[in-house]
Amino acid sequence: MQTTEAFRGLVCTETGERYDATATGRSDADARLEATYDYDAVDWTAEAITDRPASMWRYRDLLPFEDPITAEEGGTPLVSAPSLAEEAGLRALSIKDESRNPTGTILDRGLAAAVTAAGEAGAELVALATPGNAGQSAASYAGMADLRSYAFVPSRSPFSNKAMINVHGGEMRVVGGRYPDAEAALHEQLQSAWYTLQEFDNPYRHDGIKTVAFEIAESLEWARPDAVIVPAGTGEVVAGVAKGFRELRETGAIESVPAIYAAQPSGCAPLVAAHERGDGSVEPWESPDTIVGELEITEPKGGAAALEAIEETDGGTVAVDDEESLESAVLAAQQVGVEVGTAGGVALAAVDQLADDGRLGSDDHVAVVNTESGTKTADVLRSHLMGKGV
Repeated sequence: MQTTEAFRGLVCTETGERYDATATGRSDADARLEATYDYDAVDWTAEAITDRPASMWRYRDLLPFEDPITAEEGGTPLVSAPSLAEEAGLRALSIKDESRNPTGTILDRGLAAAVTAAGEAGAELVALATPGNAGQSAASYAGMADLRSYAFVPSRSPFSNKAMINVHGGEMRVVGGRYPDAEAALHEQLQSAWYTLQEFDNPYRHDGIKTVAFEIAESLEWARPDAVIVPAGTGEVVAGVAKGFRELRETGAIESVPAIYAAQPSGCAPLVAAHERGDGSVEPWESPDTIVGELEITEPKGGAAALEAIEETDGGTVAVDDEESLESAVLAAQQVGVEVGTAGGVALAAVDQLADDGRLGSDDHVAVVNTESGTKTADVLRSHLMGKGV
């Protein structure tokens, strides 16, 4: 692989043993693999990056690949939302609007890196199971890399995701049931040899997502917000954002990391339940019931990584009802002009609950990550309004 100067390969998070950059899956100690870097080799002065393109690859010094597959993902705005801040009683509230990515999702950052890894490893077919957004993103980047791609999606996945997987040239199998059924079908039915793009099985997915933290800090002139609220499904966004702030601290770009809060729908909140138990284990969520399909992940692969991130940053978890999430997404569109998807609505609704609980206060600047475009779930948001008689 053609890797960057600071990249030092993959390591087992349990033993520290090093692995080749092409490795996927779990380590020999059954732990996740993590991309590591020589932070002393990174120059994070403003002058060093000021003339670089406004994409995630602006921070290529702390990314693995010299020649990435890219559609200029990243470079998304941090949008001030003063009316929402006032309503929640905060000093400031900003929305990191990941809907501006090429396929309308934060996952473009991770899939750009993951598909690049697949190409560097000589893969011919890449595959994954997905609630929807990752399949669309994977098909897009695989097409640019001239790789075959296969996505297994549950039948309740949004039509827009299913359609765009095919539009981008990807192959697809629609599986009856929910996300776990799609993942089981992937392993049971795909007979050809394939390179995994699954979250955490491919360690480059959450490593790419860390660039969200880099951009938030740069937007704040190399400072950090007091807290970052992240919608949590598989755990990869929580782990990725926390890793980004941690690496900024390692390089000396910021002095400390913000508190990371994971927000989940109350009808499917395995991370919230695990955090409240406090024993470090994530148990499968039985009988999921939420309209937020992207976050209906009953047994998150990145559960342990997300919990570690929350503990390390003195953050927390919060569960919110679907009705509150949908209303928050609508308010963001109407008051701030940001088209927030249902997953981002979960994070925005969590702000009010955290403020009511006293975990956020009047001195705090809070950043909320909107992980997807509202157009992906427009029918759900419109149905919410119709239910109110609008």
